[in-house]
Amino acid sequence: MKTSEELKKIVQEKYAEIAQGENISCCGSAPGVPEVYNIMTDDYSEVQGYTSDADLGLGCGLPTQFAKIQKGDTVIDLGSGAGNDCFIARHETGGTGKVIGIDFTEAMINKARSNAEKLRFNNVEFRQGDIENMPVSNDVADVIVSNCVLNLVPDKEKVIKEIYRSLKPGGHFSISDIVLVGDLPEKLKSDAEMYAGCVAGAIQKEVYLDHIRKTGFQNISIQKEKPIIIPDELLDRYLDPTEKEDFKKGTTGIFSITVFAQKPGIKPLKSVTDAIEIQSSCCGPVNTSGCC
Repeated sequence: MKTSEELKKIVQEKYAEIAQGENISCCGSAPGVPEVYNIMTDDYSEVQGYTSDADLGLGCGLPTQFAKIQKGDTVIDLGSGAGNDCFIARHETGGTGKVIGIDFTEAMINKARSNAEKLRFNNVEFRQGDIENMPVSNDVADVIVSNCVLNLVPDKEKVIKEIYRSLKPGGHFSISDIVLVGDLPEKLKSDAEMYAGCVAGAIQKEVYLDHIRKTGFQNISIQKEKPIIIPDELLDRYLDPTEKEDFKKGTTGIFSITVFAQKPGIKPLKSVTDAIEIQSSCCGPVNTSGCC
């Protein structure tokens, strides 16, 4: 069993290779991009704010599409890669908001900063750091998003606690991730490429959701769920014919889920418009704390 630091090193090395590669595309046709990174990808191309140069095809959902980002919000993207989800979030939050991308890999940070400079976005920044110990203050984000990243992190419970710490009262997250129903074969779990490709690092769906509940989040819901099918040619690398047949006939399921949850509390008002909207649903005059 690899240690947490060994697993983190695997992720850094694998994703640095991808960040530094050429002609990487979301369809998985690029040379040197393992299939495991591409079997989960959703199509971003029709989403407003999409930036093709920032799309390395490494996600497993469209969390920004479900994140309910408002104009002027501060948004944090965990595992921001080359910046695609940050740029989509920036489209939603507008020039009055702020987007912070956090990534563990220096090569990804450099690529994302270069993309932001090309787009001339002065309210999108990228910080290198470990999302188990996020380089942001307490109660800073209105919204946190992440796309197929938490399953790469050894201590998922710690990351969820960091998300809670970093969100403002009343803030929320929308996170796409890979989860399991049933146990993966040990050969899949132990392989470095499968770990870095998000499959072997996944945990049980109910354990994942329980971490969120125990941290104190409320209004938890699954916004989207889809099965992930590992193709035969990929399974053949790890399992013999009998093991493969048993796996495909078994009860194990691999799923991409997009999860929403909210931190308890009332978000501070950003504008007069916010106050008017809250007052319309309140019992009396609005005050600076938010309602009634």
